[in-house]
Formats: sequence, C-alpha cells, structure tokens
Amino acid sequence: MKITGKQAAVRGAQYLALILGALLYTAPILCMVAGSLKPDERVLAEAGSWRAFVPGTISFDNYADVFNRVAFGRFMLNSLIITGTVVASGLIVNSLAGYAFARLKWRGRGLLFGFVLSLMILPFEAIAVPLFYQITLLGWRDTYIAQILPFVANAFSVYLFHTAFIGLPPELEESAYVDGAGVFRTFAEIVVPNARPVFASVAILTFLMHWGIFLWPLMVTSGERVRPLAVAIAAFHTLPPLKWGDIMAFGVMMVSPVLILFIIFQKAFVRGIASTGTRG
Repeated sequence: MKITGKQAAVRGAQYLALILGALLYTAPILCMVAGSLKPDERVLAEAGSWRAFVPGTISFDNYADVFNRVAFGRFMLNSLIITGTVVASGLIVNSLAGYAFARLKWRGRGLLFGFVLSLMILPFEAIAVPLFYQITLLGWRDTYIAQILPFVANAFSVYLFHTAFIGLPPELEESAYVDGAGVFRTFAEIVVPNARPVFASVAILTFLMHWGIFLWPLMVTSGERVRPLAVAIAAFHTLPPLKWGDIMAFGVMMVSPVLILFIIFQKAFVRGIASTGTRG
C-alpha cells in the first residue's frame, strides 16, 4: 500500500510526539543518572542547564560513598524480601479468589464480588491509622509481616484474574473434572498454565506498585533492621553532610531493579493486560 504525503506527515508527527513524550518522562531519570556520576559540587551548579543531563568525567565515587555511609545492602535485601513475598503470596491468594468468583457457584458470589470491586476506589490512607493501631496491638511493628500482610490481598489483582479466568473455555476444566480431578488440581494443572500471561502481568504490576511504597513502611518501622529502600532514601536525605551526588546514586540503585524487570518482561506484561481486556 502506497503511503501518501499527508499520511507520511501525520505518521511523522505521531513519531515526533512519541519521542518528545518519551524524553519528557525519561528526563528525570537521565538527570539522576548523570548526577550520580558527577562530583557533588557540580550537581547543583549544573542543575539549571543542559549540563544536568551530561555526566562529563564519569566517576563512581558517589556509589561507593553510599555504601560507606549507610547499610544500603541491608535496605535492598529488605525491599526484595518484602516485595518478593507480597508478589508470591499475592499471586496465590488473589488468583484463587479470582477463580472462585469466576467459576465456582455459591450463594452471595455476585454481592461479595461487587464489594471486592468497590475496595479498588478506597485509598489506603483511609485505613492506615486503624490498621497501624491493630499492628501495634499485635506487636508487629518493626517486622516484615507488618509490611507484607496488609498488601497480600488486592482487589485489582482479583479483578484481573477474574477477567482472565472468565475468558477460558470451560470445556478444559470439565474434562479434568470428568477424569476425577478436584477443584485445586484443576486450577493448578489446567487453569494456571492457560493463564500465564495474566500471572506475569499481575506479578510485574504488583512489584512495580509495591517496590517504592513509602507511607506504610514509614509508619511501622523505626529502625534500620527491616527498613525498605523507599524509607531509607528519605532518611538518607536528612543524614549530614548533605551530598546530592550520593542521593542521586542512591536513587539510581533503587530504581534499577524496577527498570530492569520492566524492560525484560514488558512484552509479557502488555500481552497479559491485553488478554484480560479482550475477554469476558
């Protein structure tokens, strides 16, 4: 098909808009990476010019300084433990809940599913204080469980799983039941393998949402033992002497796992979201 001059102009304008949008969204990250590689005195001096995006002479002294000043490895491990556990346990709990709403027949299913969906509009800040009170009564402050348990069940994840499971052919499960398989075996051996894209999407989405969570860990942690990166970088910002190059290096190391994960699994993420959007 031959492209006319008008179509070429429109397509060129679209590409230009996409490039400008990409530059707009990546500019803070590029500035942060460049700042992390500069001597500290140059970070603020060049902040208001195009030189903020150019590292110049590359040096990794700021990264070494971060490890010398704080227990960065400990904070990274805490974030990996907390986020990894939330992702793994959330996949199990929310997928089973989504399957129960999508396939099992029981009284009050529609009413309860509507209630679960309504929780998606409830901000976490609305329940943070009573939840903090309960955590304090249980003696769970400054623990991993206080940062994991409130986020395992997620209404949006249940909705995504429900939408994906509704779109699966019921004949697959019926044949498993005929062969004598129970509900859990059918779910594990038939449903899960046929819904891998949505599992990947929910896992990535949960990781992205939970990695940088700040308010709740700030409320339930007071020491460094179980402190995640998001709270640690805020505390690092107040640690004298104030070095912007070190803060930039801390930020780069904090966001790197998220960027790497999304770059590697972006196709699976998009495919999973698209599959849930076209089913049901």
